[in-house]
Amino acid sequence: MTLIKSISGIRGTIGGKTGDNLTPVDVVKFAAAYGTVLKKKKTATPKVVIGRDARPSGEMVSSLVTATLQGLGIDVVDLGLSTTPTVEMAVPWENAAGGIILTASHNPVQWNALKLLNEKGEFISAQDGEEVLKIAEAEGFDFAAVTKLGSYVRKEEYLKKHIDAILALPLVDAEAVANKGYRVVVDAVCSTGGTSVPMLLKAMGVTVKELHCEPTGHFPHNPEPLPEHLTDIIREIKKGKYDLGIVVDPDVDRLALVGEDGTPFGEEYTLVAVADYVLSMKKGNTVSNLSSTRALRDVTEKAGGQYSAAAVGEVNVVTMMKDVHAVIGGEGNGGVIYPDLHYGRDALVGIALFLTHLAKSDTTVSRLRAKYPSYIISKNKIELTPGIDVDKVLEEVQKKYKNQPINTVDGVKIEFDKEWVHLRKSNTEPIIRIYAESDLEAKADNLARKIISDIKEIIS
Repeated sequence: MTLIKSISGIRGTIGGKTGDNLTPVDVVKFAAAYGTVLKKKKTATPKVVIGRDARPSGEMVSSLVTATLQGLGIDVVDLGLSTTPTVEMAVPWENAAGGIILTASHNPVQWNALKLLNEKGEFISAQDGEEVLKIAEAEGFDFAAVTKLGSYVRKEEYLKKHIDAILALPLVDAEAVANKGYRVVVDAVCSTGGTSVPMLLKAMGVTVKELHCEPTGHFPHNPEPLPEHLTDIIREIKKGKYDLGIVVDPDVDRLALVGEDGTPFGEEYTLVAVADYVLSMKKGNTVSNLSSTRALRDVTEKAGGQYSAAAVGEVNVVTMMKDVHAVIGGEGNGGVIYPDLHYGRDALVGIALFLTHLAKSDTTVSRLRAKYPSYIISKNKIELTPGIDVDKVLEEVQKKYKNQPINTVDGVKIEFDKEWVHLRKSNTEPIIRIYAESDLEAKADNLARKIISDIKEIIS
């Protein structure tokens, strides 16, 4: 089964049987359930903004979603090929009731998804998500009469509006970047970043070498921007004289960087570097999720701010950012959230802030990376037999380390001075995910193995 339903949306592989895969029937049911929730909230005709990445199934899924919403009597504003953050920003600009982003993010080409937004252009709440799931399961929706069908309009100007809004930010200095004469390589994995990233860079006076930028949707390599998938751009950087490499995922909400020497900057450190710049210009607090690097905390405290850790998931990070009035936040997967623009992961604003930071620092990417605390995260999992009570296992681990600082917001996170280990249970299978961080890879691996050993001892 490759159909995954959650409170934030639905995703799955295209084709196959209804209810097992992401078929046209499943797309229609889920879009209808989401539209029904919106109609309950508004008395006037609601409006929904949609946009998609370049994967081959996108046009089909977009047509299904559009027709379903119109059939409910909902007006549709279609941004066409777009980015996740662009759709998020367009929702309030359009005074819409919500938005749907048609993208499976970093998943391979056979996947697609519907990501659901509220009227602020942020991911819907858990409560609304539960209602969408309930309505979809019961097929509890009524379609509109022919005289009350929703309208449809295509608007393709929002990508430029998004970039203009970034360039207008006080902390983005396009002139300082242009004066450096940077040469940058972009790998957009043949999706919508191939349009948006070069557009932004050229507006900032950067010379761009485009690699995999034609938005065909046929990904030339694994689309998740991890170091092991960056071989093409690393090879290109080593061939020529470039200042920076930029890699985005298919929907442009994750940002990975490569130094002028061909060394990956590290996705975890995208947010760290951007936060370092923002905090140097504006004192304040930061937020990331519990599984993100401690380096953000180090940088924040050095700048006189307070760091907070949220449960894993963008909606949880955003909620905590609002609670603590964070000036910058995000996730360690290269997701930068800059609230002065909007509350969503946005690779484009991350690029603009990073380039400004680089220009004002008057240094190279590799030297900038070297100034930050260096940590390594070891990612592991332990598979359990279905009969084991995972909650009980985590409770026993917590008891074993009761004298250490522990955070139970999302699973169990245990701190050991500047090292930590984070245990989370899977929601879909009997697995405990174990992330451990230290200043050396061997030490992080050893810490993870120690906790895995503890878990096996508890089980036996």
